[in-house]
Amino acid sequence: MKKGLIGKKLGMTQIFNEQGALVPVTVINCGPCTVITAKTVEKDGYSALQLGFGSRKIKNVSKAVLGTLKAANLESNPPEVIKEIRLDADPAQKAGDVLDVDIFAVDEFVDVTGTTKGRGFQGVVHRWHFAGGRETHGGAWTRRTGSIGMCEKPGKVMKGHPMPGHMGDVTRTTQNLKVVGVRPEEHLLFVKGGIPGANGGVVVVRNAVKK
Repeated sequence: MKKGLIGKKLGMTQIFNEQGALVPVTVINCGPCTVITAKTVEKDGYSALQLGFGSRKIKNVSKAVLGTLKAANLESNPPEVIKEIRLDADPAQKAGDVLDVDIFAVDEFVDVTGTTKGRGFQGVVHRWHFAGGRETHGGAWTRRTGSIGMCEKPGKVMKGHPMPGHMGDVTRTTQNLKVVGVRPEEHLLFVKGGIPGANGGVVVVRNAVKK
C-alpha cells in the first residue's frame, strides 16, 4: 500500500543501533500533515491524497487556494506546503484528517524526494568532472571544455554534450533508505544515509514499493 508524508530536512547526525554500530542518519521533521482533498478513481480518475504541511500567513495565500482549504477547515491556518501523494487504491482518509510520522515503522524502506542545492553557473570541471588541460608546457585551457565540434559529418555539436551551465536546484529522489528511528511525539523520522537538498528544505517521504 502506497503512503507518504511531507517533511522538512533538519540535518544529519549519527546514532548507535542495538548492536553498538554507528549509523549515519538524516533527521526529517515529518508531519503532521492535514488531508486537504481525498481523490478517488470514481470522482477524479485516480487515487491520491492532497496534503498540507506547516503554516503561513493568510495574506500570502491566493483566494483560489483558500477555497480548496475550506473543506479541511484550514482557511484560518493555511499550510506552508501543499503536495499530492499518489496512491494505488482509494484512500480511507477524508478532508480534515491528520497523518503523522507514525505511519512509518522502523526497518521500513522509504524513498525521499527533494530539491538539490543550487550551485549557480558552473564550468565543466565542477559540473561534469572534466580533467581540464595541462598547466605546463604552454597549456592555456586549464579548466576549459576543449574541442567539442567536428568538421566531418554531421559537422555540428551533438545534443546532450556536457557544457558549462546552471548546476543543481533540480528535483531528485534517493531510493530505498532504511528507517532506523521514529519519534511520533516529536514528529521526527530518522533514515539511514543522506537525502537531497539543504537543511530546512521541503521533502516528500514515500514508502518504497517493491515491484
